[in-house]
Amino acid sequence: MEYKVVPFVALIDHKSGTSDHVAEQLEKLINQGAKEGWNYVRLESVTTQVSPDTGCFGFGGRPAYTTTRQMVVFSRS
Repeated sequence: MEYKVVPFVALIDHKSGTSDHVAEQLEKLINQGAKEGWNYVRLESVTTQVSPDTGCFGFGGRPAYTTTRQMVVFSRS
């Protein structure tokens, strides 16, 4: 079994964007994977700790933070 993981970031207009627009983008990604022979498995959330750029204290220092990314998981035999 082989796996492929692709980041998924939906882009919508802040005024007119709807969950339908997000669904259409995800559907397009899944269909593109299927055309390439991949089977959709699931949408996975990955939480990551991001280290500070220049230290967490002092002038210009930024503390570390946590971010979550959505990843689309595909598989094929």
